[in-house]
Amino acid sequence: MLICAMLFPMLAGILISVPRMEVRMRNRLYAGAILITDILCLLAAISGGPVTVLTLTEKLQAHFMLDGIGRIVLLAVCVLYTAVLFYAFEYMTMEERPHVFFAFFFISFGALIAVCMAGNLVTLYFAFELLTLTSMPLVLHEMTKDAVAAALKYLFYSIAGALMGLLAVFFIYQYTAGDGRFVFGGFLSDALLQGHEKVLLAVTMAGIIGFGTKAGLYPMHGWLPTAHPIAPAPASALLSGIVAKAGVIAIIRVVYFAVGPDRIRGTWVQTAWMTLCLLTIFMGSMMAFREKIMKKRLAYSTISQISYILLGLSFLSDEGLRGGLLHLMSHAVSKGCLFLVAGVFIYKLGVRNVADLKGVGKRMPVTLWCFTIAALSLVGIPPMGGFLSKWVIASSAIGSGIPVYAVLAPVVLLISALLTAGYLLPITVDGFFPGHAESAHGHGGAKEAEEEALPSAEPTVCMTIPMMCLCAAALVMGLFGTQILSAFGI
Repeated sequence: MLICAMLFPMLAGILISVPRMEVRMRNRLYAGAILITDILCLLAAISGGPVTVLTLTEKLQAHFMLDGIGRIVLLAVCVLYTAVLFYAFEYMTMEERPHVFFAFFFISFGALIAVCMAGNLVTLYFAFELLTLTSMPLVLHEMTKDAVAAALKYLFYSIAGALMGLLAVFFIYQYTAGDGRFVFGGFLSDALLQGHEKVLLAVTMAGIIGFGTKAGLYPMHGWLPTAHPIAPAPASALLSGIVAKAGVIAIIRVVYFAVGPDRIRGTWVQTAWMTLCLLTIFMGSMMAFREKIMKKRLAYSTISQISYILLGLSFLSDEGLRGGLLHLMSHAVSKGCLFLVAGVFIYKLGVRNVADLKGVGKRMPVTLWCFTIAALSLVGIPPMGGFLSKWVIASSAIGSGIPVYAVLAPVVLLISALLTAGYLLPITVDGFFPGHAESAHGHGGAKEAEEEALPSAEPTVCMTIPMMCLCAAALVMGLFGTQILSAFGI
């Protein structure tokens, strides 16, 4: 069942995209394919057992399994990919070669499912690299000079980071006497590790930075603000909302399921990791606050928000892990929604700059309300998902008792929340209440009447419903996030 869930979307995407057919028929097949994939993932989560596909040596195996971590991330993957697909049916009519986009959409879907289901570090590494190679064409899609440059930057950063991760994988496997399958708390052998503790710490830090490249961890964050403004909006929603989380999954597996948090807690690796996370959170928020291009502002926001997740993980506690997973889920749906809204502004109005969105609420109130709800979640306003996740992360920081960081982390989180409000909520205020400058002949009444007469620019339900569903998901995470984690055994 696990293998079917991974391979079906890849094969379906290729088989549906290659033949020539009418657009509506192709879209119906795409919709059927993603719903079948969702069902296969559900069945795999319920009854799918571990499976070893290939064994080259005792430690070199292609092994797949699903535990609580894999299931919760797989849920986020299915929710976001399904919403983005239906949205993209309309959006991609403005792009050339939509069938090529959808082919790589489904192939990357299968690769990301494989990342969630990887049962050891070798399998995870190969799935991680496959995801990079199959998601890169989503950035490249427009085939302009800027798109090619952005895709190459994404590719080089991701491969360089993955090679650092491979270095960690290679050394970690030298210190295990078993088959290297994931075990919560780590699987290293004390006997083999004796005398090599410093090397282990060094390669673990290399793995965190390497896999953190996909997640935008400083100093390997540079690809995000380059790739997101160039990629089509559905691709940006996927890259920011869930593809970048592959780096988070890999770090969780390395730290919590291979090395073990007890071997890192209190070492220079934990200190460096927490420092990089706090630096990335503050830097990403500041850059987003200053950015004028909508999608680039959201890209810098992603750099900051994903480091919230990594910060929770860096406290090496069960509560920190839970907070990180809660923010992974809430950020996936919230940021996915924001990029879809940005795509609506481009698709319907041709607007990319924030300054040009004044008064947009008069023409597309539903779209702007979706933006506002998702923005409130990112800021951390109750009862949205972002509030719950940040509360748990801040609580784990204070509960850790780590000198300086127990206080510094919540302070940085609050400063970042203020900056997030500063670069998102003014869009809502200006969109609904733009104001009117006084003129020599009165108080702008003629201009106000002219704006009132503008026709509605709301998109069709094909684009609106996915955005509304993601907003609803952000609310559900705020109200029932802890219960959802408990249901998955986390």
